[in-house]
Amino acid sequence: MNDRLAQLQDMHASDPSDAFIPYGIALEHFKAGDHAAALTWLDKTLSLDPHYCYAYFQKAKVLSDRGDDDEARAVLETGMRAAVEVHDEHARGEMAELLASL
Repeated sequence: MNDRLAQLQDMHASDPSDAFIPYGIALEHFKAGDHAAALTWLDKTLSLDPHYCYAYFQKAKVLSDRGDDDEARAVLETGMRAAVEVHDEHARGEMAELLASL
């Protein structure tokens, strides 16, 4: 386990309600090529904050990377609706671009 991942897991143990921490853990797992763990932590992020728009974006990237483009599209559509709800046009636009590329 890398130092950053260990630090994030310690932080998560101290504050399991902070959605940013599992998001960071997910990204570390994705960088390491562990798609299953990345998806687990992204789902944890979204369970803590269903409007965490970039978690949808990253989840779609993980899914697409492992060949699940249909599921990635569904995640992006859900994420774009969440972005509209919180008036995050930047996140919605990035998800729309990723969707168009799938």
